[in-house]
Amino acid sequence: MLYKLNSVNGKFDKFEPVTYKDFASFGNIEKDLENLIASSILDVLFEESSLMPIFQERQRQAEADIYALDENGELIIFELKRSSAGEGAVHQVLRYAQDAGQWSYSKLQDKYRKYSNVETELTEAHREAFNLEHALHAKEINNKQRLIVIGSAADDNLINAVDYWKKQGISIEFLPYRIYEIGQEKYFEFFALPYDKHKNPGDIKGVLFDTNRSWDEESIWDMMENSRVAAFGDAKRFVEYIYPGDIVFFSHKWSGLVAAAKVKNGDIKAPDGDTLYRDVEFITPVPKKGTAPKAMPFKKVSEITGKSFFWARTIKVPYLSREEAMNLAEALKQYLEINT
Repeated sequence: MLYKLNSVNGKFDKFEPVTYKDFASFGNIEKDLENLIASSILDVLFEESSLMPIFQERQRQAEADIYALDENGELIIFELKRSSAGEGAVHQVLRYAQDAGQWSYSKLQDKYRKYSNVETELTEAHREAFNLEHALHAKEINNKQRLIVIGSAADDNLINAVDYWKKQGISIEFLPYRIYEIGQEKYFEFFALPYDKHKNPGDIKGVLFDTNRSWDEESIWDMMENSRVAAFGDAKRFVEYIYPGDIVFFSHKWSGLVAAAKVKNGDIKAPDGDTLYRDVEFITPVPKKGTAPKAMPFKKVSEITGKSFFWARTIKVPYLSREEAMNLAEALKQYLEINT
């Protein structure tokens, strides 16, 4: 809930609740909400969560809105509701879970391949995404299902229905959203489990950023030689998630971290329609084109930070605090100097 702080003579004297709305208040169809959340769920709304999206609802199909896998191979099923939905929405998602629980590994893999437009084995894609030492066995994929219903905070019937089934032992959670109109702007409020942890955008953070090796072997050299952090195509939006002062670690697929840099002041640059970048100042040795770049292995990165990262994204979550980023940067600098 959002409250306005009222003050008298410079002293806060009371909280005033701010009226909120849902998507239906603005005439938006449910698909708008689904597409908005689906495109932002791992990058913004669940920035600290490691979830691998594998499938999204198709039109005129009896399916949930979004399906994802966690590190253990459990299937996370998201159902999104734009306005009052009631207990019927919960019955619907329970049916989806029942159906999905009976999907064979090959059927789930087919769905993933169509969604991702790849021919990769699902177990191998999952292993790479979570940097597992060994891939899960096919029978470990989708061995359990967890349900997440996202809906308006004002929908008491929906909330009560979720609470009921949760008490019956069903693995289900309700995540509320609210929309506020303040001035001429609209604001979206969302509560991510377990306790709505998000980095303050104003705080300096450490970000592990992909060099785009899967698609272009040369993109790393564009960044190294021009002192920039860049992203391309559909992934270019990730540059918008880093800010001046942040510490960026360049993550080179199949190798490890090859360099670290501080993001310089200045706006995001767009040299063409497929590229966004920010200028950086390197704080570690910089690899030179013509030789294989030296790299700190991903396993060692996890040992130093004490964190497990989700490696299948342009930005590898979780983010690092400023202190964690500086410690990793110093360790990376020493590692590269010794191994150069």
